[in-house]
Amino acid sequence: MKKFLLLCLVFFASAQLVSAQTPYTSAPDEKHPEVTILNGIISKYILLNNDAFKWYGSAQSSYTPDAELVNALEASKGKVQFIIFGGTWCEDTQYVLPKFFKWQEMSGFPDEAISFFGVNRAKKTLGHLADAFNITNVPTIIVMKDGKEVGRVVEYGKTGKWDKEVAELLK
Repeated sequence: MKKFLLLCLVFFASAQLVSAQTPYTSAPDEKHPEVTILNGIISKYILLNNDAFKWYGSAQSSYTPDAELVNALEASKGKVQFIIFGGTWCEDTQYVLPKFFKWQEMSGFPDEAISFFGVNRAKKTLGHLADAFNITNVPTIIVMKDGKEVGRVVEYGKTGKWDKEVAELLK
């Protein structure tokens, strides 16, 4: 079942990239019009290069992963993939994901091994992928190996040390 979901995910992502349409929607938040909600396939570069997401750069600058974490992610290159769900409106996402991507960059882990999906406030995404992966809270970082879920870290994790929990899943 997990392999089927991963194949569906890859097919959906490929179909979106091949089409001329943007693979995500962008809309102001009904509750807070100054907040932009992205829904669908997004990337860290969209957040980094758009003034609507100023929180991205400031959250990244306040985080330096320790060498053990960087080494763990570096050693996982070519062995695992990540599927990430986050809400651009969500304070937890705004705190965790910029730090995750800084960790990823410091380790040299390839962008191509990360699929990142924006969800709306109902935690739904285009193509119903959030439903397929049973997403109830964001951010959710899912570690995949050989098309199977190894584990996931939801929000700040069970201990509040989300990065150490992700590193444990890499072993």
